[in-house]
Amino acid sequence: MSAASKLPPAMTVAEFLDWHPSGAGDRWELVDGTPRAMAPASPIHGAIQSETDRLIGNHLVATRPECRTVVEPGVRPRVRADHNIRVPDLGVTCAPWRNDDRLLLAPLVLVEILSPSNKNDTWANVWAYVSIPSVQEILVLYTAEIRADLLRRQADGLWPDNPLPIAAGGDVVLESIGFAAPLVAFYRTSGLV
Repeated sequence: MSAASKLPPAMTVAEFLDWHPSGAGDRWELVDGTPRAMAPASPIHGAIQSETDRLIGNHLVATRPECRTVVEPGVRPRVRADHNIRVPDLGVTCAPWRNDDRLLLAPLVLVEILSPSNKNDTWANVWAYVSIPSVQEILVLYTAEIRADLLRRQADGLWPDNPLPIAAGGDVVLESIGFAAPLVAFYRTSGLV
């Protein structure tokens, strides 16, 4: 019997954090009380994720040493907070944490890498991330082409109606951390360049 077939009807965040599924190598997130297994990343996805971590991480070391990147952190949306933990591909925080924290409590920037096969799940996560009060920017990088979408919280605290599209010749600018780089740099080892 699989780990998913042994699930209670709905799990809380506390139950999810204490849950130990039998497939220990599986990655999971909690979506509206239901654990959802996450497939392993494809090589292109992993390459984009690694380049993103390196680019943003190196920038933070040089300009904002109090900040750090975290690969695949658990984050807790504000909507249905007792039944949701989502796992972005990368998070940036400038807040301190305790060694026993199990979730990234104050993410500033979140990054998702969108594959054609996970488009709906990725955008569902993005819409959940906008409910996190600390999040200022959400970057979505595509695996099928050199392309990105950027959502940035506006000065009034609201989110724009639509993301800002970034094409292959454009730059990714993350104002909240003073970061800018050509979009193509995120794809350096992806095979798309």
